[in-house]
Amino acid sequence: MRAPRPIPATLISLASRQGGLLAASQLDAADVGAHRRRRLVDAGALQRVTHGVYDVAPGALRRDADHRRRRAAWIGLLAYGPGSIAVGSCALALLGVSGLPLRIVPEVALPGGRFGRPRDGIRVRQVRDPVGSTSGAHGIVSVGSALVQALPELPRANAVAVLDDCLRRKILTPEGVEEVRRRLQGRRGTGVLGARVFDRVDARAESPLETFARLQCVDAGLPPDQLQVEIRSPDGHFLGRGDLGWRLRNGGWLIAEIDGREFHETPEALLHDRRRQNALVTWGAARVLRFTATDIAAGTTIPAAIREAIDAGSRTT
Repeated sequence: MRAPRPIPATLISLASRQGGLLAASQLDAADVGAHRRRRLVDAGALQRVTHGVYDVAPGALRRDADHRRRRAAWIGLLAYGPGSIAVGSCALALLGVSGLPLRIVPEVALPGGRFGRPRDGIRVRQVRDPVGSTSGAHGIVSVGSALVQALPELPRANAVAVLDDCLRRKILTPEGVEEVRRRLQGRRGTGVLGARVFDRVDARAESPLETFARLQCVDAGLPPDQLQVEIRSPDGHFLGRGDLGWRLRNGGWLIAEIDGREFHETPEALLHDRRRQNALVTWGAARVLRFTATDIAAGTTIPAAIREAIDAGSRTT
């Protein structure tokens, strides 16, 4: 049997903007009808994800967590067709907000708050929040509405991280964050968000990993004295900047550096990090501890190391 014709390049390009996915209606419009789709599925060139949604690269390695989150959002949008609206964590993923969990549930709303039945793990919310932006034939609620919908269901560390990211990147102003907090007041299950989430938000956090590490230290009774600490030599020469800092009794700093793969994995970045750390140690201005996502996942590694280092610094006085 002759192999089916490949998917047109224009559709592959479209899929690349939709998490690697296409709707059956989009395939139909490009003359890839049901019969041809079945042959492509049999040949392994397409994979049915849910009714009416296909993956154009079955088995392909998903490059990063952001891609997987956007893919979850597109599964919901394509499954419920033109006019469907990304909400909650899916809207945040499409808006480029960092700090979400590694996996999010596909969720959509229908125009006018219409009822829709969930299927194949896709959640349908009945909300009437206005569309803030669009992507193709689909809507995305505003970042404020998405936060109101997502925050009550996010783990606490992720909730703080997404708010940190919104402030740092000026997606929201401090007044906008306060408006989100006001909109959540009185809603069931949101009473603890104030002290546990909103009161811990800090726009100086430069990555979700920094937020996660900071919260672990706060919960262990070791809140950092400063974020993004500038370290200088005795003559005022700038030596470097540390992610989290604790002032030691001897006048120096204990610095915790949180290494995310995206920023610290290239040879140039590693060389820069090493030179900076050497300068800090040489001048005796700071003691530097380095941590990774693995240390954060362990839960207690970072607070334990910080406590031990603070105790050691205290004994030197």
